[in-house]
Amino acid sequence: MARILIVDDEAEVLDFLAEELRDRDYEVETALTGEEAIEKIKENRPHLMLLDITMPGMNGIETLKKAKEIDPRLAVVMVTAVAEEDIARDAMKMGAHDYIRKPVDLNYLNLVVMTKIVDLTG
Repeated sequence: MARILIVDDEAEVLDFLAEELRDRDYEVETALTGEEAIEKIKENRPHLMLLDITMPGMNGIETLKKAKEIDPRLAVVMVTAVAEEDIARDAMKMGAHDYIRKPVDLNYLNLVVMTKIVDLTG
């Protein structure tokens, strides 16, 4: 079963995305901070991480860098507000695989996740 880590400082967003992905039979973990995400990556080695860019403390870009140091194969999809699209594109140059915009379009989210999971699990 594919393991997905969702990282966002908004609990409502975490709950919403986690429920959607669990309904699709993915194993889902959540983290409210970049620091918590790094610990979960070390412990559980998710296949895919949905990562918010704007968070207090360790932001999404810093979290991306540390996550890729731990597991270069980890697929990362940045979650961004429209105003942050340039940052999301820069994140792709640093190893993110894609980005999705808030508010999240569930059809697009499912397409992106399914595509990345298929790429990773063959």
